[in-house]
Amino acid sequence: MDTMRDRFAPVMTRLLDEDPRVAVVLAEIGKDGFKEAMRAHPDRVINVGIREQLLVGAGAGLALAGLRPVVHTFASFLVERPFEQIKLDFGHQDVGGVLVSAAASFDWPEGGFTHMSPGDVALLDTLDDWTVHVPGHPDEAEALLRHGVGAGDDKVYVRLSVQANASPMPVDGARFLTVREGRRGVVVAVGPMLEQVLAATEGLDVTVLYATTVRPFDAVGLRRAVGGGAADVVLVEPYLAGTSTAAANDALVEVPHRVLGLGVGRRELRRYGRLDEHVRAHGLDAGSLRGRIEGFLG
Repeated sequence: MDTMRDRFAPVMTRLLDEDPRVAVVLAEIGKDGFKEAMRAHPDRVINVGIREQLLVGAGAGLALAGLRPVVHTFASFLVERPFEQIKLDFGHQDVGGVLVSAAASFDWPEGGFTHMSPGDVALLDTLDDWTVHVPGHPDEAEALLRHGVGAGDDKVYVRLSVQANASPMPVDGARFLTVREGRRGVVVAVGPMLEQVLAATEGLDVTVLYATTVRPFDAVGLRRAVGGGAADVVLVEPYLAGTSTAAANDALVEVPHRVLGLGVGRRELRRYGRLDEHVRAHGLDAGSLRGRIEGFLG
């Protein structure tokens, strides 16, 4: 199976051909996939070099000129390093664009902590009016990327990862999907966490919701899954643990509830290791998740 990032350049090349308003801004990362597009659209495929603040600023400038910019690099260099430019150039100037990241929380451990970004969604959550898509399969990544580019002048973040579920789901860029129904609680699996969550909850009497669009948070969908009584909710996110806990609490403010947020821990793992070792170390493998979910539900 190809990766989400493998889909990025081909999909964007087709969108560049289809829509004269679309532009792509790169910072060296991923440029090889756009060689043909650069020749076909030299004015709308721009590589600024390893200058991430300029990357975001140039994207916002293209938006001010009426284009629909798609800005791409690793998550740590797209959200964390140029955060001031996201806040001011997109937010304060009230223009839209699509930020598309790679490497996720720890997709490339050999790159060290500079190339890890478990806090990207939480950081964007401090800003107003961003839509955040977290696909769990390359097909979903393609669908959500097209959805984001076509979303008028909205501000959109699409988080790509090499972690992926085996099969795609019919995502719509808005609602949570009900994958399994039960009575003891609700487990919300975000993006590439679905497969681990389904394995972890096998045989448990719980509802499993699948979330690929986490902002806006589907409060209606969560309330529907919970029903009218007291609720136990577990959020399993592939980034900083607890990122969506407040959103879940707000959604359930009118019913008695408990929320457990599982995800990437705050403690830095100072050995490179492998991707699967980082997953286990943060307790996001199926075995660890089952123990934590069962312990919470009692």
